[in-house]
Parts: sequence; structure tokens; C-alpha cells
Amino acid sequence: MSVHLERPARQRLFNVAIVGATGAVGAELIGCLERRSFPVASLKLLASARSAGRTLMFKGAPVTVEALTAEAFDGVDIALFSAGAAISREFAPIAAARGCVVVDNSSAFRMAPDIPLVVPEVNGAALAGRPAIVANPNCVAAIAVMALAPLHAHNPIVRVIGSTYQSASGAGAAAMEELELSTAAYLAGEAFEPKVLPHPYAFNVFSHNTAIDPATGYNGEESKVMAEIRKIMGAPDLRVSFTCVRVPVLRAHSMALTVEFEGHMSVSVAESLLAQAPGVRIVNDNENNHFPMPVEASGQDDVLVGRLRVDASDPSGRTLTLFLAGDQLLKGAALNAVQIAEQYAA
Repeated sequence: MSVHLERPARQRLFNVAIVGATGAVGAELIGCLERRSFPVASLKLLASARSAGRTLMFKGAPVTVEALTAEAFDGVDIALFSAGAAISREFAPIAAARGCVVVDNSSAFRMAPDIPLVVPEVNGAALAGRPAIVANPNCVAAIAVMALAPLHAHNPIVRVIGSTYQSASGAGAAAMEELELSTAAYLAGEAFEPKVLPHPYAFNVFSHNTAIDPATGYNGEESKVMAEIRKIMGAPDLRVSFTCVRVPVLRAHSMALTVEFEGHMSVSVAESLLAQAPGVRIVNDNENNHFPMPVEASGQDDVLVGRLRVDASDPSGRTLTLFLAGDQLLKGAALNAVQIAEQYAA
């Protein structure tokens, strides 16, 4: 059962569905729609059959979760998918065929040549043709390009080396719970057997838990991030290398980026460009050693950028190093999807 809201005069409202509504990103999608006052006529929450019947709140009204079926998309204008690649591959084309715009948060369509991969502040023009399916980027790629794209537009970037510090939220609500439970067990001196992630999470860091490509040595997360950054920025020849690591932080991803430019790039120019970039907030207080932190990025729409400095290993002055933090569940997922939907609603 979907909830129906009153239509203000002369304002077009949209019938919206969320696929994967009971997951961590699904909850954030509901929150973003409400907080940003997206023009919703009705909201339909879809999930697996085992979750059907649960009740979630939207604008103070209960909404009953329904089982995901093909017929569930009848009458839906915009569907926000966050239920995994297999579900997206099966149901996104069905939804599109029924006249629904699909914004997909999985990896299913990100590198499809005919489907745009969009971060609205960076390449929102890709939505001008109003494609039926739009891909939402990998969380690391979405957060990284918020800092990279404003700099690239001023002084073309030729190389990026990134190291990530990825939180439990990137692996979903179950991983967040595992971090909490394993931390409590560790502090109590009790044994804890990981079930969601392959290694102990409390007080530990480990390589991102995606398969290693034997040909390249990169894991799946690293390969996705590198390919997606090139696609979003329209820079197919950009030299990119990432090392992706999980850290025992509940929410918000951080990363260190070393960025080489085509020409000389000063810290002051870079900071000025980033300060003017939508969706970016400078946190660069050298005096108090205060720079982007996941605890401050959590729950924030903006990507925090700071620790800007000239790379001491490049005497040419063409390379900067910076640090950033962004909420994986917001700009790295739900917020970005809702921003894409907002362009369709405009």
C-alpha cells in the first residue's frame, strides 16, 4: 500500500517507488525525499517478499512495504533502486518498459555505454535526453569526483592516486551491526566470529572485500572506482590508481588523493575552486590540525575537503595532495539518486 499526499495547486507531483526500501540506503532515500521536499504524489515501498508487510514512515504517515513484482511499477513515474545488481538487471528494464524512470544505485548499468553514470554537480547535462535508466555511481567514485571535477575543469588532471578509508555503511546495515557487535565483544574480551565480512572488523583494517583480479592485482572495488571516475569526468585516458581499504568506522568514507595536473597548480587556487564548488565544504584548518573526518561528514550532504598541500615528491608544482570525507549513504548513494530525480522533476 502506498501513501498518497495532497497535491498543491499548479505543482506537478510524481508517483515514486523505492526498490530495496528496507535496506540502509533505502532508509536514506526515504529521508532524502522528505528532507528535500521532493514533489511526491504517492510513495510505494518495495522489497523482498519476506519484508512485505513491514511499515515505514514517510512525512508522518505509515507506508506498508510491498513485495517487488513487475506490476508494482504500474503508474510509477520514478523508481529509485537500491536492492543489488541482480534485482536491477531483472526489474529495471521492466520498470522502464512500463514508463518509469529508473535511477539505479547498483553496479548493474554503470559501465553500459548507452546508460549515463551521473553525479549531477559534475555531469548533470547527461540527463538532458531524459534517459529511461540512469546509473548512480559507486560511493567512492561519487565522493571523489566532487573534489576532482572542479579542479579538472580549471586545470586538466592527468593522474590520480587514491587510498580509501571505507566505513561499514558501504557494506550495508548488516556490516554496520557487525562492527558494533564485534567492537562490544572485543572490549568485553569475548570471541566474535565474523559473518558479514571476511575478517575481524573491530580495531582492524583490511583490503576491501571484493575479489582480486589475477591479471591486474586490483580488487573489484578499486577497478570499479577507476573506471567510473573516468566515465563521470569524461576522461577515458585519465591515469588512475586506487587502493581501497575497510576501516572500523560506522559511516562516511574518507580518502587521500594525490592529483597531478597538466599545468602548475597552487594550493590557494585549488582551495578557491573547491570553496565555490556546489556540494563541497572546505575543512582545512592547519592551525588547529582540523581536517575532514568521517564523524563530521556523517549525516551531511556536502563532501568535506581539506589537507591541501603541494606534493613534496613532485618538484614541478603540478601535483597536490588532499583529503576528503563524504557520507557514503548520502552523496555516495541516496542523496545523489534523489538529486538525479530532482533534475527530472524540474
